[in-house]
Amino acid sequence: MDISRADIADFVYFMAIARWGSFRRASSELDVTPSALSHAIRGLEERLGVRLLNRTTRSVTLTAAGEELRASIESPFHDIAEARERLNRYRDAPAGRVRINMPEDAFTLLVQPVMPVFAERYPDVEVDVSITNRLIDVVDEGFDAGIRYGGTVPEDMVAQKLSPEIIWSAAASPEYLEKNGTPEHPADLRRHRCIRIRLGNDKIYDWEFGTGAQEMSVTTPGQITVDHTNALLNFGCAGLGVIYATLPVMKEALDDGRLRLILEDWASPGEGFHIYYSSRRQVPNGLRLLIETIRELKPLG
Repeated sequence: MDISRADIADFVYFMAIARWGSFRRASSELDVTPSALSHAIRGLEERLGVRLLNRTTRSVTLTAAGEELRASIESPFHDIAEARERLNRYRDAPAGRVRINMPEDAFTLLVQPVMPVFAERYPDVEVDVSITNRLIDVVDEGFDAGIRYGGTVPEDMVAQKLSPEIIWSAAASPEYLEKNGTPEHPADLRRHRCIRIRLGNDKIYDWEFGTGAQEMSVTTPGQITVDHTNALLNFGCAGLGVIYATLPVMKEALDDGRLRLILEDWASPGEGFHIYYSSRRQVPNGLRLLIETIRELKPLG
């Protein structure tokens, strides 16, 4: 049976829906309306004579036929995408699209500072940035790469270091310390109000401290728990409790006096940011150029 141009276009639509499990999110990626996407898939199903998707008001899932179609065409479409990406080497100006997932800190400290230079150098490279502190599977979610602190990078990924080690420390506002006293040892934090940190896997983070000769972690008490750095900083500066964050994240608040470091002798170095991607995929040219730009400009030293 011959494959028409309409079939090929609709296969692209189908793969986007399969990847996202949503007409709305797929339509955003493809820059078409959800109704046009739905019409195209309905036409594909009619031409093939099978139902490919189970549609409800809340979700879109693949039928058995849909699963078989995705398994059959996923590899060829991936090969085509890689072939197109490899042709970028022959262009005078690099082009393409890169989708990257990263936490808030990586965007603020690493990516945001280099994007003005990158955008000016490579105006035809489109960068799609998704910012979330939750740990996700970047391959399943359709991203080319992710950025995380080194210790949280999945083991089955290729990882490249983007920054040196980053120092973590505790801090509080002068007002809080004047009212509640200054902890002299990490164990003292158990008698203080702390702004607790929820990690991307939904666990509450135990604060880590080390002097070189001695290391310890503290399960901190606290009325408030956050999963975003901006909220953490705002609560700390407002005197609601002791916070724990990297020195680059706290730099501005430390410089202007809204926060004061405590337990400095116990400040703990942690792995820097790493970018990671599947070993089974060709590295997109735009991603390679972004990595090179970050390493050249060294926003974290």
